[in-house]
Amino acid sequence: MAVDIKTESDLVIMRQAGKYAADVLEMIGPYVVEGVTTEELNQRCHEYIVDKQACIPAPLNYHGFPKSICTSVNHVVCHGIPSDKALKDGDIINIDVTVIHEGFHGDTSKMFTIGEVGAQVKRLIKVTQEAMYTGINRVRPGVRLGDIGAAIQAHVEKNRFSVVREYCGHGIGRVFHEPEIQVLHYGKPGTGLTLAKGMTLTIEPMVNAGRRHVKLLDDDWTVITKDRSLSAQYEHTLAVTDTGYEIFTLRPDESLEEIRSF
Repeated sequence: MAVDIKTESDLVIMRQAGKYAADVLEMIGPYVVEGVTTEELNQRCHEYIVDKQACIPAPLNYHGFPKSICTSVNHVVCHGIPSDKALKDGDIINIDVTVIHEGFHGDTSKMFTIGEVGAQVKRLIKVTQEAMYTGINRVRPGVRLGDIGAAIQAHVEKNRFSVVREYCGHGIGRVFHEPEIQVLHYGKPGTGLTLAKGMTLTIEPMVNAGRRHVKLLDDDWTVITKDRSLSAQYEHTLAVTDTGYEIFTLRPDESLEEIRSF
């Protein structure tokens, strides 16, 4: 099946969907504190998406997923299910938000820290965000997906962390996960799909403090590190433009100048 190349009118809607997803992360930030449960965070996000944005939380009932956001705490790599367990001092959490606006998806995630965390934990989070930026900064027509994966892998491994290989970025648009585009966060330069203007995708490296190996829990959603080491993730939705990329989920705490430095 051919890759879905978006029209200019498609991109207008995706741009807004991305902004809405980024706005949810901005909204929820002040509530990500010691003592809050991930179910409370889920409920706030759900109400904001449905009532304020008049959008649909894409994860809810997606292949049976029971909540409106993913909350991955500490050694949870991805797809953590919100629950009644409260966050505590020293925890780290990834909140992953996807909204559907006028039939198109916007998908993004970021890391939050609870109270005081150590220098090595801060470094894991920083390197993970840098790895995402490293991949994004290589997006332009003619680039192969293997070029992006190789650049991400090199940045992570040079910092003595490991890249999860079982889960990847993806094409996105009217469909949550377009199977024609799979953005591995490791790989070989010069391999994989060649990017073209109008393609839309996510880049979302998952980086472990220990070994790269992961395990799927019995709920068939929650993925953890096999060695119980901490894991971090960042994600953006972007489009391939004439000369580079446009990030639809950019937040006010980020700058294009910083991203372009990687």
